[in-house]
Amino acid sequence: MRFLVAASTAALLAAGAFATTAQANQHGFYPQGYVGGDVMFWELDPDGAGSVDDIGLRLRGGMQFNDYFAVEGHLGTGGSETVQGVEAELDYLVGAFAKGILPISQEFRLYGLLGYSEVDIDLSPRGSARDDGFSYGAGAEYEVAPNLAVGADYIRYLDKSEGDFDAASLGLRYRF
Repeated sequence: MRFLVAASTAALLAAGAFATTAQANQHGFYPQGYVGGDVMFWELDPDGAGSVDDIGLRLRGGMQFNDYFAVEGHLGTGGSETVQGVEAELDYLVGAFAKGILPISQEFRLYGLLGYSEVDIDLSPRGSARDDGFSYGAGAEYEVAPNLAVGADYIRYLDKSEGDFDAASLGLRYRF
């Protein structure tokens, strides 16, 4: 019985601390961490060949340092399509970004991303194609509840002379 009371008390204290942190963060105390999950509509557009597109998933996380700046990381995978006998499957994408934020209102923000990404695509039966380079994009998010936002963005993960890799994403972000 004592264990149950102690465990319940600890759980209530932890919940209270979490709620206090969440309340404090919604009033602009920084730094603030965040995580998100997105549906990612990607397209590989090789120069001189037909484009390949499909749907994958992306995880993102970051640290916001003030109302105007954050750093963010992306990890994505999934989706494949066969074009002209070649199956293109996104093995992974990974990226690191500086995020400039423009608060339009308390709930609505626009942002731009600049960074560096690596993309690995399995091209069966040809083998794997991995490339990296400068990345950029833009997006918007709207806070639907304290610490929870919906958002959308468009990012050019690779911009090479051999072709481009772009993704439009739609998802949720949780700030803690």
